[in-house]
Amino acid sequence: MNTTLYIFDIDGTLTDSVPMYLMSVTQAMQRMGIADIDTDYTHYKHHTDSYAFRYNYERNTTEPYNSELLVQLEEELLVQMNTFAPVSEILGAKALIDFMRAHAIPFCFATGALPKPAMQKLQQCDIWYDPALIATSKTHETRVGFVQEAIERAKSYYKQTDFEQIISVGDGLWDLKTAQALSLEFVGIGERHKEALLAHGATRCYTDIASFHREISTTL
Repeated sequence: MNTTLYIFDIDGTLTDSVPMYLMSVTQAMQRMGIADIDTDYTHYKHHTDSYAFRYNYERNTTEPYNSELLVQLEEELLVQMNTFAPVSEILGAKALIDFMRAHAIPFCFATGALPKPAMQKLQQCDIWYDPALIATSKTHETRVGFVQEAIERAKSYYKQTDFEQIISVGDGLWDLKTAQALSLEFVGIGERHKEALLAHGATRCYTDIASFHREISTTL
């Protein structure tokens, strides 16, 4: 088996879902009675559903926060997502995941979303996944936390004690900073944050997943 592990972010990296999902998060919190929502999500301390929810919940009420509320948010998110059209893949995402499976290249998913919404987006794009390979913000508010969890999940799934190389693939500056904090290699996807990624130390950025796929194909 290839001993390089690829960790994929989902929103904006594999699925073209960022605008829809941010609106769904806002609407879900409103449905749960949170009126005063800070919608400047890009400037949050942590770019995760669990942090965004707790942060806004605590701004709006003196009632104690508990994990059951996050379960309610997850279900409400599915309801709100279904008010939008199904999302599309980032160009080449399905083909890359299929290629990696066919060539026994280990990969996993690490996302700031919650599990059920994350899986629904992958399903809508017909991108293969196994729930055992998805780490989310349901267990960790910080990206560092769930990326570390994703690595451990991959070790268990692929029966590896370790990987010689770990490459994080993402579209946001938060993805890059997490990779840097964990001393992982990083690949940037998309044009939206490319300038910021390069300015903060990224050295490999691609227009889309299809471009990244072409490079991987030549190395086998």
